[in-house]
Amino acid sequence: MTIPSTPAPTDRGAGPEILVACRRNAGRSIAAGVLLDHYAQGRVVVRTAGSTPADEIHPEIRAVLAERGLSTDGLVPKPFTDEMVAAADVVITMGCGEACPVFPGKRYLDWTVDDPAGQPLDLVRRIVDDIDDRVRALLPQLLSLDRQEPVAGWPVG
Repeated sequence: MTIPSTPAPTDRGAGPEILVACRRNAGRSIAAGVLLDHYAQGRVVVRTAGSTPADEIHPEIRAVLAERGLSTDGLVPKPFTDEMVAAADVVITMGCGEACPVFPGKRYLDWTVDDPAGQPLDLVRRIVDDIDDRVRALLPQLLSLDRQEPVAGWPVG
């Protein structure tokens, strides 16, 4: 499983491009990106980034994703750039607030999800379950973007 760190021209044919952003890009956005990449099976391009990236992915997130058979190997927290946001079809924000850039015409979803940093594994599992539920509900809508169908009720920046 690979979540690209920078846009590549060959990625555009893979389906809609999704940017998942949180403050540290070490927990929530990583979990959402890995889960989305897993369920989409190559039908969307997933990128994750943060407004103030951490040095490494939270060990609690690595552990809970590993319990589900999902790897974070090769993933590192990284900052988002204007280019990443501009390239995205959908931007999912999770706690980066006003630090996340807003581009007119982009579809934005703001998910209020607890920060898993330093939390006990039982709570991190519940946080990842919440993210998992949101990703599964969103995926059919994302795949409809690839067919150029309108998505009712989505906020546009």
